[in-house]
Amino acid sequence: MTRLGTLYGVGVGPGDPEWITVKGARTLAACRQIFVPRSSDGKESLALQIARTYLKPEAVVHELLFPMTTDRRQLHESWQAAARQVLQPLEAGEDCCFLTLGDAMFYSTYVFLLDEIGRLRPELPIVTIPGVTAYSAAAAITNTPVGRQKQLLTVVPASDDLGQLAAALDRGGTVVLMKIGHRLQAVLDLLGDRGLLAQAVFVAHAGMSNQLVETDPARLRGLPEQAGYLSLMIIQAPQRPGDEGREKRDKR
Repeated sequence: MTRLGTLYGVGVGPGDPEWITVKGARTLAACRQIFVPRSSDGKESLALQIARTYLKPEAVVHELLFPMTTDRRQLHESWQAAARQVLQPLEAGEDCCFLTLGDAMFYSTYVFLLDEIGRLRPELPIVTIPGVTAYSAAAAITNTPVGRQKQLLTVVPASDDLGQLAAALDRGGTVVLMKIGHRLQAVLDLLGDRGLLAQAVFVAHAGMSNQLVETDPARLRGLPEQAGYLSLMIIQAPQRPGDEGREKRDKR
């Protein structure tokens, strides 16, 4: 009976190829079967662009289509098709790497692939290699701490309804807003209304050649929708009355 190959999920970081971990680079260099996510717009995978320098010359790259849609049925069908495609070399005994931007377990298509493969072949060996998240890279680029002592940290994915962001700002502490996209101007309006623009930093395409850093987000007003693609904000929101005293009591 042919042994099953191992699936390696490799987080390649948000942009700079030097941010890939040593373990991630070593695994990529040893693996022949490489799987990368591709959206329906036909553009080459950013994860592949980042990791390409670490791939062996004889590496075989397979693109897996993950359509940009909210249609749950269509998404589920694409995850099932991707899992079946990845399983082919794995069931033949070959190890495979799946590349993902940032960290493999943080808002990644990889987690959906894991769900499907776990359902189809629960005995398959899987090794997930963590990567640098976009927000930790943005924090380093701007020298912005994302946590001090027991300060609250909330990560919020942007949506057309900014209610989750408003609620996170109400709780106070550090708020990381991910996946801003076309909602940039609406986010700026919300932060402006709350007087928080001066307490926010904006980073897009972290670690890439077209990296955009803005420590005064008010300057982003009027930019086209594309400015919000692969972008995030780190916002320092004031703590609610009483929270500060509770933190002091905890320290005693």
